[in-house]
Amino acid sequence: MAARAALRRRFWATVPARLRLLRAATLLLTVAVAALLTVAGLAANGTWDGVAERDAPRTTSAADLNLALNDMDAQAANVLLSSGDAGKGRLRTPYEKAVGFYGDARREIGHDLRTLAVAAQGDRSDEKTVESLTDDFAEYQELIGRALENDGRSGGKASALVDYRRATDLLQSRLLPESRTLVSSNDQAFDREYGAARSALVGRLAAVVALGVLLLAVLGLLQWYLARSFRRILNPGVLAATGCALLAVVLGAQLLASSYGNLYSARRDAFDSVVALSRARAIAYDANADESRYLLDPQRRDQYERAFLAKSQKLYGIRNATLATYDRELANTWQAYQTDHHDLRFTGEFRRELDNITFPGERSAAERTVRAYAVYEHDDRRIRSLVATGQGRAATEFCMGWEPGTSNAHFGAWMAALDKVTDINRAHFDSSVRAGRSVVNVLLPWAAGLLLASMALTVLGLRPRLAEFR
Repeated sequence: MAARAALRRRFWATVPARLRLLRAATLLLTVAVAALLTVAGLAANGTWDGVAERDAPRTTSAADLNLALNDMDAQAANVLLSSGDAGKGRLRTPYEKAVGFYGDARREIGHDLRTLAVAAQGDRSDEKTVESLTDDFAEYQELIGRALENDGRSGGKASALVDYRRATDLLQSRLLPESRTLVSSNDQAFDREYGAARSALVGRLAAVVALGVLLLAVLGLLQWYLARSFRRILNPGVLAATGCALLAVVLGAQLLASSYGNLYSARRDAFDSVVALSRARAIAYDANADESRYLLDPQRRDQYERAFLAKSQKLYGIRNATLATYDRELANTWQAYQTDHHDLRFTGEFRRELDNITFPGERSAAERTVRAYAVYEHDDRRIRSLVATGQGRAATEFCMGWEPGTSNAHFGAWMAALDKVTDINRAHFDSSVRAGRSVVNVLLPWAAGLLLASMALTVLGLRPRLAEFR
């Protein structure tokens, strides 16, 4: 009982004891808020580092690999299609462009495989996928190299075609599925990190607000006790400390809320579209390759025609459409969309993008992409019509030409339009990352400084009152 009474006299029974206790509570809460904000700010910066330097790059590298594989195979088909018989009858401009693009794609694949190998470290599933991709790509290059070597010999086209078939079958059965697995795996990993970061931000925001309210309540209690005990209305030091604490809590809450919003904008508004558009580009190159394969390999024309339609459906899906009805149904569904942007009677990657329009200029750029796609699809029917009427050479020249009005020219216009939409979303992804980092780097020092000022003002405000009891 004596010990309890002594403790009560020391910490509560007297006015100076109560002031010291309230001062200690204020300082401890201020330190707690400062520590929590520091941890939250450092974690937010760590999240932005992960998003910008790990999560997004490894997903886009996997998507770039998928695209480059499709492009390399398409260009290999174009080389074989345009080369003539050991150079005789060669389509010079298409051949030279195909050779150049083939080399570019092969170098891009090598770069992407190295990047993904580094990114996969620590994830055994992804490591195995990258290893398998690397081995399969070596086999694929060997087959394509043999096809090109055979094609360089007079009368070697048939042997070259056998090797190309084996290569493109390897591509379709193993390389492309493996690369798509990496795209999905890395994108899902990004999504998991995104979800965990957003949940952590919500928890820290709630904690900062709760501790901040408690700190302000203790400062309010201290101000009330001083007014009652010393017959003064306000203590200037404590009042200033309260103002600093309030502003610090507001800035801290703004820091976390802004980080939450910027993270959503980076992932959902921007990067979701980047992924959909990257998939669309890879599918487009594969579909374009199917046209070259269709012209190159008459024995497999039905197979490549079905493959082209399947990829068209992945891009702009129309229920029950065939190649004979696709253009008409595309025009009808697109007209319905133009009349009412909520009337989306189609599916696929273009639908994903149009469902996620967020930024200025994005809708018009996406619509230009679909219109360019419609022109390219119409060109495909012309190619097949020329083949059906025995005009194979004319079909090849139209398919592979680069002059205005040819299929390759229209394909290039479509890809340029698609890149414009992608660039809009990439730019906003980058701006969201910059904004997220800027908010932390600007607001965290201010909030910490205000909390330190609040502590100093609390001590200074109470010093004259405590001095009265010495």
